[in-house]
Amino acid sequence: MDAVLRYIESNRQRYVDELIEAVKIPSISSSPEHAGAVVACAEYLKARMLDAGLTQAEVFLTPGHPIVYGEWLGAPGQPTVLIYGHYDVQPVDPLNEWVTPPFEPAVRGRDLYGRGTVDDKGQVYVHLKAVEAHLKTSGSLPVNVKFIIEGEEEIGSEHLGNFLSAKQDLLRADLVVISDTPMLASDVPSICYGLRGIVYMELEVAGSTQDLHSGSFGGVAANPAMVLAQMLSQLKFGSGHVAVPNFYDRVRLIEESERQALARLPFDEPAFAALAGLPQLVGEYGYTALERIWARPSLDVNGLVSGFIGEGSKTIIPARALAKVSMRLVPDQDPDEIARLFEKFVHDITPPGVTVAVRYVHGGKPWLAPYDHPAFRVALDALEKGFHRPAVFIREGGSIPFVATIYEVLQRPCMLLGFGLPDENSHAPNERLNLDNYHRGIISCAHLLDGLAALSEG
Repeated sequence: MDAVLRYIESNRQRYVDELIEAVKIPSISSSPEHAGAVVACAEYLKARMLDAGLTQAEVFLTPGHPIVYGEWLGAPGQPTVLIYGHYDVQPVDPLNEWVTPPFEPAVRGRDLYGRGTVDDKGQVYVHLKAVEAHLKTSGSLPVNVKFIIEGEEEIGSEHLGNFLSAKQDLLRADLVVISDTPMLASDVPSICYGLRGIVYMELEVAGSTQDLHSGSFGGVAANPAMVLAQMLSQLKFGSGHVAVPNFYDRVRLIEESERQALARLPFDEPAFAALAGLPQLVGEYGYTALERIWARPSLDVNGLVSGFIGEGSKTIIPARALAKVSMRLVPDQDPDEIARLFEKFVHDITPPGVTVAVRYVHGGKPWLAPYDHPAFRVALDALEKGFHRPAVFIREGGSIPFVATIYEVLQRPCMLLGFGLPDENSHAPNERLNLDNYHRGIISCAHLLDGLAALSEG
């Protein structure tokens, strides 16, 4: 490992420079006008895999965005590790809140700013550069490695399940390692064993066939913007409890032993609120902040569109109003069932004078797994060597549909090693990645590959 670690240290700046080039590609998967950039990013990653020393890399086309696959299988008798990540990124709105342009990466202090730095191009590069360090110093890896990097994670991984089912032989592995989650804190390296699922819906209220003059029709025409606001206010109670009937029927309650374990984690609620720029944390009564984020479902309005939003005034009753609503789910909630319950409730509370359309945009299942597989002990040791601090087990409030999908299809343990931080704005303006954690993550993943081989020998 000494030669590997020296290589990582001597190439520290190059690793940052190469990540900058990847972040420059505007691979926004939800945006049709960026479809070409998404394909370009897939081809770029394929080239970087081959540069790193993988013996094979290929871009697989899907009905949506491409999937990038790479492999090095020159360690017969050793375990095979499948590394997952995604190269697509979130939209950049509101653009005026970025200090520097989202696709012109900039280093400020010890952070690299740009869309995709932490979610998820930086975390993909953590693994790719660890693999490169082994291959460039010894010409081999301690274990067999496969990469699968998708381009639709931010829009629900719609075509990933079919790809997994069709390519089971190609993707067969002993362990799946995923880096698309944050650490608990900057000095607390973490292994995640649970994710929330998601249901993403659009709710559109329509009144008249066109915008109306509010002087001529105010008081007799239903106002879709007002109706939508009233309907949204009925989706949750003041206690933070979601009001959709039967929403909680299948929620798996958190066990007391796990509640005690979570309570022992070094988590400072006021400090967490301050990092996010919040005056205080709120939420469902009877649960701690970590329990609300990790082990309880939630409902949030993600966007609102209606009426005149330009400068000055325009006295209209808008013809339509649109809301984007997401619900984070926990075991054993089913996304399709929750979508049906949501749609029914919306129609039940729709008042006269308007029509409502409810659209199911995408969904993903929650995931929860035990962490008693021997590979997790290896990962704890690798993280401690990389960060010089003990690692902890955590859940994560976000959603990675791939995890539940690959577990169901391949039936292999999944390990989530995140190297981002909760306050790095992964879906917001000024997304960033701490470069010290980037470097420590590469060291940790190099140790992980080495440790998994030793585990096999034992």
